[in-house]
Amino acid sequence: MPLASVITKVRSALGRTAPLRAAPVPPPIDEHIARLVYSEIGLPELFQKRARDMKMLVERVGVDELLPRMAAFLREQGCKSAMLSDTPLLLKLGAADFLNNNGIVARQWKDMTADSTYDVDAGITEADYAVAETGSLVIRHRREHGRLLSLVPFVHVAVLEPRLFVPDLIDLFERLAKDGAGSGVTLISGPSKTADIEMNTVTGVHGPNVVQAFVLA
Repeated sequence: MPLASVITKVRSALGRTAPLRAAPVPPPIDEHIARLVYSEIGLPELFQKRARDMKMLVERVGVDELLPRMAAFLREQGCKSAMLSDTPLLLKLGAADFLNNNGIVARQWKDMTADSTYDVDAGITEADYAVAETGSLVIRHRREHGRLLSLVPFVHVAVLEPRLFVPDLIDLFERLAKDGAGSGVTLISGPSKTADIEMNTVTGVHGPNVVQAFVLA
């Protein structure tokens, strides 16, 4: 059936004889229905619980513990190489140099090509936000933080500062409207999952099989 005929039938079913002159305004939704998290108290704990429910690995560490724990985690996962976002905290800490000095071949995002990302075992990024309600990491894609960092390698390691927690998705979209969304935004709720074949859930088919979040204490 031609698309115009389909639209005509839909319009008729809605009791309309012509296209709308303006987009309909959605009805207001009471905040107590839309929001499930009402306080910013305890967001790290709630995020940790929800993220673990989604099979994400979460560990709280001090800044001085971060790089040793990161290197140890990569070795535990059998990773021999990693690529890192060119973001302020990782650069300030000298994360790439530390990993290179501890048996992990590490390269910065600016030194990578799209093809070379497929030869790397782990992607290491900073998270821009974390949604406590859903246990999701949020990454804005931009020049210093390409989307392939968190989507291609088998292992994704994200570093999260406490100030970046938001209660829910409503707060997240308010922050994105203010801060900008870059060239796109990825929400990461645990490892990649699919149940396309016989409804059996399989991880790691369309992205990382392991997601580790280091939350700075």
